[in-house]
Amino acid sequence: MKTVLTYGTFDLFHIGHLNLLERLSRMGDRLIVGVSSDSFNKQKGKSSLFPYEERARIISSLYCVEYVFPELNWFQKPEDIKQYDVDVFGIGDDWKGKFDYLDEYCKVVYLPRTENISSSSLKESLQSYPKPFENKDTLDIRVNE
Repeated sequence: MKTVLTYGTFDLFHIGHLNLLERLSRMGDRLIVGVSSDSFNKQKGKSSLFPYEERARIISSLYCVEYVFPELNWFQKPEDIKQYDVDVFGIGDDWKGKFDYLDEYCKVVYLPRTENISSSSLKESLQSYPKPFENKDTLDIRVNE
C-alpha cells in the first residue's frame, strides 16, 4: 500500500486545497493529512478563523482523505513518516526546497498551486468588505408587524 502525506492549516477551505488533496491522493493508495493545530499556528504567527477541530473535520470528510491527525510542530514530520509508513510527502510548490531534508525518509514532491486562490488572499479580500451591522443607523429590522 502506497501512503501519501501532506500537512496544512486548511483555514477557509477552497478549491486550491481540494485540487492539491485530490492530486496527492492519486499518487498513492491512501492520503493522510496533518492539520495544523491552533497552538502550532500560534507558534507560526498565524491565526485561523476556524478552530482545529472544525478544520480537521472538514478535511476528514473528503473522499480523497483516509486519515487526519494534528500537526503540533515543525519537527514531527520524520516521526510521522516512519509511524505511518509514508512513501510520498507532498505539498504546494510555495514550499519548494523547504522539505528536501525529508527525502532521506521518502519521496518529496512539490505540486503547483491553483492559480489566483489562497487562504491569505481570501482573508485580505474579506477585510475590504463592510462588517455586518457596522452602521446601526441604517439597520431596519421589522419583526411581526
